[in-house]
Amino acid sequence: MRRIFSILVALSALVLTLLIPVGQASATPYCGIVWGSLERSNPTHGTSPLTNIRSGRHDCFDRMVLDIAGPATGYLATYVDQVHMDASGAPVPLRGSAFLQVVVHAPAYDTNGNSTYTPANFNELTNVTGYDTFRQIAWAGSFEGQTTIGLGVRARLPFRVFTLDGPNNGSRVVVDVAHRW
Repeated sequence: MRRIFSILVALSALVLTLLIPVGQASATPYCGIVWGSLERSNPTHGTSPLTNIRSGRHDCFDRMVLDIAGPATGYLATYVDQVHMDASGAPVPLRGSAFLQVVVHAPAYDTNGNSTYTPANFNELTNVTGYDTFRQIAWAGSFEGQTTIGLGVRARLPFRVFTLDGPNNGSRVVVDVAHRW
């Protein structure tokens, strides 16, 4: 009887060991990313103009960088059902299943009204072919001291926005969108 009891205890322990996950590996965020998908904003306004938009692929996220010819500026980035052109309100067609509207508080023109950023193709500001998350980066206008960019992405994924100083006297607004949750 004692032998049967010992076998049952051993089998129970084995079953419990198999049912209880080891550690918290499954709860670890993807690539350590703890961002969310809610609106990000910084209310700082500036007059330094936007001079370039570029993008890059990273192991855990895709990145869009907006170069500013002066101190870091504010921004508003949020998922929307449709990105609209500044001033006219016309819809901006974007590829992807989710759309980030990114507004930087920097004009794309100087104090004389001359363009400081003129893309070769307003519908494809950078080539994002082969990116994991980005599907399209498109122009949505520059009006009343701010510039709007439409970012088409694969899905509504976590993102972050931050500013960096440099190079030289310039700054950058950076938008990273994770490859997955």
